[in-house]
Amino acid sequence: MSTTHTVLAKLEHIGLNFGQRVILHDVSLEVYPESVLTLIGPNGAGKSTVLKILLGLLVPDQGLVWRMPGLRIGYVPQKFHLDRLLPLTVERFIGLNLRRHNPAAVRASAAEVGIQDLLPQAVQSLSGGELQRVLLARALLNKPQLLVLDEPGQGVDVTGLNELYQLINRLKQVHGYGVLMVSHDLHLVMAATDQVLCLNRHICCSGQPEAVSRHPEYLRLFGDLRPSGLAVYTHHHDHQHDMHGCVVPLPDTDKEHSHG
Repeated sequence: MSTTHTVLAKLEHIGLNFGQRVILHDVSLEVYPESVLTLIGPNGAGKSTVLKILLGLLVPDQGLVWRMPGLRIGYVPQKFHLDRLLPLTVERFIGLNLRRHNPAAVRASAAEVGIQDLLPQAVQSLSGGELQRVLLARALLNKPQLLVLDEPGQGVDVTGLNELYQLINRLKQVHGYGVLMVSHDLHLVMAATDQVLCLNRHICCSGQPEAVSRHPEYLRLFGDLRPSGLAVYTHHHDHQHDMHGCVVPLPDTDKEHSHG
């Protein structure tokens, strides 16, 4: 957790419905400087929706959205599509985020994420890992206080994933910004996150990463990660979900051993 108590942004008791379908119910979180908060959960759990609400791209039906006045945000979206016929170099693409053309700032941002050699290349020619670093460089260009990343590991191989999450963590330490991230790469991101929220339309649980999770359910899902030096987090649920996703309280005797 950050050494400072300044809150960059927070959600309080957020609810969102699409027609009769509950998308989010009673979701609260806070993001701090120098801290990485990672959202995990199954597909359809509402993780990307939480990010969009915090960014102001979606308006919730219930609850409070608060962002520090003047907060500078860098955003890496989950899906990015570019017309393959559009001639656009990496340097030009990164610079589109600036009000005024500033080649020096673009080069500095590219150097921070290790893509300065890619600047003259066409964006369409990039690999998945290269594109994610370009998107990260673009998000960092305006010196954000909060970096929001929606599945930054998409299209990146395992080696590249590890390097990407280490880079995000290192830049966080250098610049002191807060990070709010959605990821499915649990066994990799846990080594570079400060807190994790398990979401399934509501917050099931939260906890800090630990070097090794000894819980049988995590060992079943992720294997014994101790030899690799990777970290997962341990937590306890006080409920499970039925086939419709509704919350079903657990008997007291089962709370320590079951996951929703």
